[in-house]
Amino acid sequence: MAFRGWPAEAIEFYEGLEADNTRAYWSDHKQDYEELVKGPMLALLADLEADFGTGKIFRPYRDVRFSRDKSPYKTAIGATLERGGYVQFSGRGLAAGCGYYVMMPDQLEQYRRAVADDVSGADLESLVADLRRSGADVTARETLRTAPKGYPKDHPRIDLLRHKGLIAWREWPVAAWMGTAKAEQRVVDFLVGARPLTAWLDKHVGPSAMPGR
Repeated sequence: MAFRGWPAEAIEFYEGLEADNTRAYWSDHKQDYEELVKGPMLALLADLEADFGTGKIFRPYRDVRFSRDKSPYKTAIGATLERGGYVQFSGRGLAAGCGYYVMMPDQLEQYRRAVADDVSGADLESLVADLRRSGADVTARETLRTAPKGYPKDHPRIDLLRHKGLIAWREWPVAAWMGTAKAEQRVVDFLVGARPLTAWLDKHVGPSAMPGR
């Protein structure tokens, strides 16, 4: 099935789930999730596979073991792409991201050295500026309040040094085009535009060498 976007009813499904995040609601609307939400995501991932690798959809169930919020279901559908990338759809719209969401200690050390270096750091600064001009956000899951140990607080790239990960992220609020194939093009344009950032991270940081990673 070719991707044709998410219908308005998919947004209504998530609006309903946010208002009534219960097993009863899920049971009554599970078919809606499968056909209106998951179905289009599977079609999108199939279209993206040739350029971005196999996609994997996250389970819709929340892990509530260590959370005060015991709501059983996620209010968004998300999927990762084998060659780097993330796509998300919810009642609030469409989003896509890529980069290193969480860095292990050895990765952080490599990252900070590369950011501090005059050549590789300047390259990253330029990539970040280009992404932000395109409308993307470049951010991190966690950020230190001050400079990391061993780095001056007045470093010209201190904002990047304080990050404990680095991702490019783009969100699009609900709009009529999300119900068409144009949604795929928005995701593709973002992922292609963010490839230089991912390439920089792969070159200067790479995978963690810590046991179990």
